[in-house]
Amino acid sequence: MESIVLFTVIILVASLLQTSTGFGFSIMATPFLLLLFEPREAIQINLILSLVISASLIMKIRQDIEIGVLKRFIMGSLAGLPVGIITFLMLDMTLLKLGVSVLILVLTVLLTLNFRIRGSQKRDLAAGGLSGAFTTSIGMPGPPLLLYFSGTDTIKEKLRGTTLAFYLWIYAISLIIQIVFAGTSAEIWKSSAAGLPFVIVGLFLGQILFRWINQELFRKLTYILLFFTGVYLFLQQI
Repeated sequence: MESIVLFTVIILVASLLQTSTGFGFSIMATPFLLLLFEPREAIQINLILSLVISASLIMKIRQDIEIGVLKRFIMGSLAGLPVGIITFLMLDMTLLKLGVSVLILVLTVLLTLNFRIRGSQKRDLAAGGLSGAFTTSIGMPGPPLLLYFSGTDTIKEKLRGTTLAFYLWIYAISLIIQIVFAGTSAEIWKSSAAGLPFVIVGLFLGQILFRWINQELFRKLTYILLFFTGVYLFLQQI
């Protein structure tokens, strides 16, 4: 019973966060799903439900998607995905995650101190490349995009729309890679199906929350999630 309650809370909160901000499902769900499932199962459940959320919202948010930026993110990720795999195979994962966590924390602090960058086509490609590399190395595509969008002061509608559209691509590719190289199981798909009702509730409540939070509150929430990600990755390795 405790496991069922924990699973329900994890999926509901992560879905609410993903729907209202465009990011956060992996950040919030993965650490806690690992308490209930084996790593392969936790990762694939996360990928499946994240895809459901993005697919469910894509028509509603299509007018908020920066198509040019999205295309460059995808192009960049094509180069980043194999780099991430090579990094995963060659480097010590503890050192890699420690380095990534410190980088995220330092950049988050700079953002809170109003450090800003100007968006450009080359930087779009670089952000997409880093996101692809992060996906296949540590399983988190979100931080590079959040740091980039925060640094360029992107409005919350464009951030959410473009990020969710990109997730449709990157999570689909990641799920295929997982199934091909790690396999899957009926238990994974049954657990994902069991989480769908709570995803639907999260979708509904998240839409309400998105309309309620203003740009300043949205920015602060972004910083909190980035900080949480950096701290989580750091503590996980020590």
